[in-house]
Amino acid sequence: MPQQNLPNLEGNVLAESVEELQRIANELRIDVLEMLYKAKSGHSAGSLGTAEIFACLYFSILNINPKNPKDPKRDIFVLSNGHICPVLYATLAKKGFFAKEELANFRKINSLLQGHPSLETPGIETCSGSLGQGLSIAAGRAFSNKMDNLSAHIYCMTSDGELNEGQTWEAAMFAPKYKLTNLTWIIDRNNIQISGPTEKIMPLENIREKLESFNWYVLEIDGNSVMEVLSAFKMTKRILTHPTAIIAHTIPGKGVDFMENKPDWHGKAPNEEEKTKAIRQIRKLLN
Repeated sequence: MPQQNLPNLEGNVLAESVEELQRIANELRIDVLEMLYKAKSGHSAGSLGTAEIFACLYFSILNINPKNPKDPKRDIFVLSNGHICPVLYATLAKKGFFAKEELANFRKINSLLQGHPSLETPGIETCSGSLGQGLSIAAGRAFSNKMDNLSAHIYCMTSDGELNEGQTWEAAMFAPKYKLTNLTWIIDRNNIQISGPTEKIMPLENIREKLESFNWYVLEIDGNSVMEVLSAFKMTKRILTHPTAIIAHTIPGKGVDFMENKPDWHGKAPNEEEKTKAIRQIRKLLN
């Protein structure tokens, strides 16, 4: 997997910081597994596979404050692939947007935490449901911020499967035209979608060449490496001529051997035995 001009953070990021973010990522995985088991439904693979990205964003990169969630100067994160909201909810609870106990109510009727993000949930910036809309929303927010001379950065995560949606490519044309250098697009390149492998359902490659032809600055990283994720996010602040896309190669179901790279776990929750076995594996990573 190629990398592109990633800054070397070895000298200016403490090893303790990287270790702490990795610890947070694995704690998020445990919270996700508990949520999915209690709900008896939800999406395991993508939620587990993106934990490092969420840990780095919310505990190192984003300028946000749970005590002032509507600060006009705040950075904004748009989750387009809302089905992986369990990892977002776990992250928001750990960040202090709401009590961790609320996670037990995931997917319950009238719960604060629905199966897709809702604006009623503290810390959520946009609703999601049908895939393919998030990048358009994020580009609009970035364009608005530029018009208002706000320095805040907009981050958007999409799945790779939703690159099948035409609206995504409309937004991909819009952002470079208006030089939305305050926009970072994170593509969770885990190679699976609900129907099977992405390259079998609707071939996507070469994603990098496509985006570069649209005038995006493209970084390609291991999305399960805290160091590479941090490096990529640091790099986005240096790009002053193009919007940036980060193709984050992740392992769906990361950390749980019987879930990793298995399309069946895209939209499946663990039973009690599976949950217990999975959490045992994640806890070993915390030791």
